[in-house]
This record gives sequence, C-alpha cells and structure tokens, in this order.
Amino acid sequence: ENKANEHGGFLIRKATMIQKNERKFDEVYSMDKKPVGTGGFGVVSRCVHKEIKQERAVKIVSKKKIKNMDRFKQEITILQQLDHPNVLKLYEYFEDKKNVYLVTELCTGGELFDKIIAEEFFSEKVAAKIFKQILQSLNYCHNQGIAHRDLKPENFLFETSDIDSDLKIIDFGLSKILKSNNINDPSMGQHHAVKGVKNLEKMQTRAGTPNYISPEVLAGNYGVECDMWSAGCILYILLCGYPPFYGDDDMEVLQMVQ
Repeated sequence: ENKANEHGGFLIRKATMIQKNERKFDEVYSMDKKPVGTGGFGVVSRCVHKEIKQERAVKIVSKKKIKNMDRFKQEITILQQLDHPNVLKLYEYFEDKKNVYLVTELCTGGELFDKIIAEEFFSEKVAAKIFKQILQSLNYCHNQGIAHRDLKPENFLFETSDIDSDLKIIDFGLSKILKSNNINDPSMGQHHAVKGVKNLEKMQTRAGTPNYISPEVLAGNYGVECDMWSAGCILYILLCGYPPFYGDDDMEVLQMVQ
C-alpha cells in the first residue's frame, strides 16, 4: 500500500519502511568474531538471526567516528525507503551508547572494483550485463527522488561470487533526497515517475570522487543526471580497464573533467 509523505515530496511504501529495533543487537543476532570488512566507520561482520536462522551482514558504526551525524541519519533514512534487487537491502538497525548496528543482506561476491582489478577489463557481453544492473539501480533510486552522487566500482557489491549474480549499489553517505511534487503518483501511470525525474530540484554541493564526477557537479548546478555521467565512466572502465579521465593527482583529473 502506498502512502503519501511530505518528506522529499515523494511517496513512500509503508511496507518497506524499516524501524529501529529497540532490543539489543546480541539478543536478536549471533555474530562471527572475525570481520569480513573494515573501514574508517568500523567493521562489517557476518551474523545470523537467532529465530529464523537467516545469515545476514552487520555494519557496526562507532558513534565516535561519525563526523556528520545528520548525513549518517539521512543515509539510514534513504536505506529505509529503498527496496530493489539492485540496492543493498537494510533489514533493521539497532543502537546502543557506543555503536549503531546496520543489519543488511549478506553479499559474498566482493566489490565490482575487485572484479575489475582481477579481470582488467570485460567483454561487451559481460559489461552489458553489469551495466544493465547499474542502470536498473539508478532508475529506481532516481524515481524515488534520490541522487546517489558517489557512483564508482567500489560502491557496488556482487551478491555471490558468480559473475551473473545480482549487483547491489551501496554507500548512500553522499546521497541526497530531492524534492518534487511529481514523483511516483500512481494515478499518472507507470511511466510518470520517469518523466517526473526532470522536475526534481537542482543541487549545488560538490560531491563525488574525481574520476567519476561530472562537469555539472564541478560547476555547482546539477541534477540526478550526475549519476548517469558516473555510470558512463564505470562502463568505460569495464570495457577498457582504465578510467576516461586520469592524471597525476586529483587536481589534474578534475581539470580534464572540466
């Protein structure tokens, strides 16, 4: 059932909204002691739901390491609203005095970045399969009024090690919820959402990674199309094995992009 929501000017499916679990994380899940990933934010570990015995992943974020709490909360808000095969699914989250625990689906296939390093480049057939999933994830996010703003191979995970497995977009830390009165109006038919993307607000803040950032972002006046530029850069790398814009440092890269 769809329900109108004023936040961001788009409709949110009530059934997909994920609420914070008020219980303690270790009451609901058992967790592997050895993490499967680490970063500046904390660690990612495998965990198992004690009741339904489903294996999942948990991202444990130390509150002390959260530099921008508003941005972090917005990332959770975005993940709460998204439900698509090519977007990493958030099941629930927990909070205690020290940490926030984000429980997501478990992806064991590694980053798209690692696949590129291992393969150097892909055939057109394989690249097309990968790129189709990237476009599907973007089409969904944009129709929900969300710009990712940091698309790069590191921000896509394969669900399994199979090259044909689902590809999941992750890391919405730089993403933005855009306002519009025309997103996902059921009375306008299934194609209305795509047309509504044109009516989303513009952004001014520079965000992204130099090799994938668009000229419009650098100019400080852009829309969700910035993600399409980044996707095009990823496709170039999939086919060639190196980025379309490069330099000795970030400044040189940005000068080439401009």
